[in-house]
Amino acid sequence: MTVEVWLRRWLASRLSLRAETARSYGGHIDDYLVPYLGQVLLAELNRSRVQAMFTQIAVAEGMTGRPVSAATLHRIHATLRAALNEAVRVGLIPMNPAVGVELPSATRPRPMVWTPERVAAWRRDGTRPTVPVWTPTQTAAFLAFVREHRLYALFHLVALTGLRRGEVCGLCWTDVNLDAGVLSVARQRCQTAGRVAVAPPKSRAGVREVALDHTVVTALRQHRYRQQIERAVAGQPCVESGYVFTFADGRALSPDRLTRIFAGVVRASGLPPVTIHGLRHGAATMALAAGAGLKTVQAMLGHSSIQVTADIYSAVLPATAHEAAENTAALLFLLHGPGRKLARVAWRRG
Repeated sequence: MTVEVWLRRWLASRLSLRAETARSYGGHIDDYLVPYLGQVLLAELNRSRVQAMFTQIAVAEGMTGRPVSAATLHRIHATLRAALNEAVRVGLIPMNPAVGVELPSATRPRPMVWTPERVAAWRRDGTRPTVPVWTPTQTAAFLAFVREHRLYALFHLVALTGLRRGEVCGLCWTDVNLDAGVLSVARQRCQTAGRVAVAPPKSRAGVREVALDHTVVTALRQHRYRQQIERAVAGQPCVESGYVFTFADGRALSPDRLTRIFAGVVRASGLPPVTIHGLRHGAATMALAAGAGLKTVQAMLGHSSIQVTADIYSAVLPATAHEAAENTAALLFLLHGPGRKLARVAWRRG
């Protein structure tokens, strides 16, 4: 059996994969693994061959001017490793030759807020952070700008709770309890190659309850009222989809359409650009700046582990970081300068 035969057989057997995950695995197999390893006999595949493949991918793509990022190399490796783990499990090979392969370190891009300096650079020459995030002032300005937009409640909800794009598109009225001020994330709408499908949240931790503050509750109540008015005055029967955020005729909102709508209103606002996912990052950043703990933010965002939350949001808003720096300096000079006895007493009591 060749590596190609096994890879395709393995992928076809993964019936529980999400559509986007299966598409990603298929791309790795078609674009990288089969061209480099496809004709190798599975039983003869070893670590040196796998290591040579990753070296060749990096060199070949670099020569064409389209270097493969370290993150992509790690994803390709994860696909191959998973397929070969299954080959070990069913007894086709004694050990996984993808284990122990050396890859360049991949760092996750961290959200960076639009400070005045970054905004000036963007306006001057278009320079922008990899993952830009608005400050609270910029977010408030955006929400004021879109106050009359028919999807205002969606933008308000994501800005305060950090729901993912697919989660907010998949939110149904049966998932929302406005009296209790809570919603349940039970599904997401995923879009792959133009097709939309309903799927469970991204991970087990994604199935969660999210607390709603009074401003979000008010925005959702007004949205529901507007939705009822839209359907009452419509000249033709509306689709009763049950989703919270829909088109005027009741059809469910697709994730890609939401991305385009959001990009359009951001451009019209004149604010520095962020994506709908950047709005999610902003919700997490503001929650941390307001004093929420990492565990609370992890639960709000539906991250699989607190380490993911800590890695992404190791830096918070500049104002908060500046305040922490000032407090640290004040503590140092209080303890080692004039008034140190009083400060030490306060420190012990505190």
